[in-house]
Amino acid sequence: MQGALELWEQSSVSGEVMSYEVCPPPTLPPLPEGVREGNEKLVSVTPAAGAKVAALIAREQSGDYLRISITGGGCNGLSYKLRFTAKSRQGDILVRSGGATVLVDPKTALYLKGTELDYSAALIAGGFKFTNPNAKASCSCGESFNV
Repeated sequence: MQGALELWEQSSVSGEVMSYEVCPPPTLPPLPEGVREGNEKLVSVTPAAGAKVAALIAREQSGDYLRISITGGGCNGLSYKLRFTAKSRQGDILVRSGGATVLVDPKTALYLKGTELDYSAALIAGGFKFTNPNAKASCSCGESFNV
């Protein structure tokens, strides 16, 4: 592999010399202009949710980003919204987690900090589920909350 670093190691048991290739980390595409890089302290996506997001992006073909936003509404005052988008906006925070690339606007980030997005394929209570440590209460469906 081009760009790989080859390491040598001698086994302390058999004396056999072994070689390993260490690949450099993948080069990430540059951030869109006006977008900040975030991390999983803002929002983390589980591998199950990341796989479902990837499948939906391939099926929907509406864009490569998952936008998470919070709007007023729902039975507890605030409601989560998920949608796919091809473009970022000025001030967005981009988080790469669980194989998904997530966009969050600054206002939503205030409510989302520390949230985990998971996915369950269960027939009852399946779908995307938010675990938000900032929520003081949430409805039984998990789609709305209050702080």
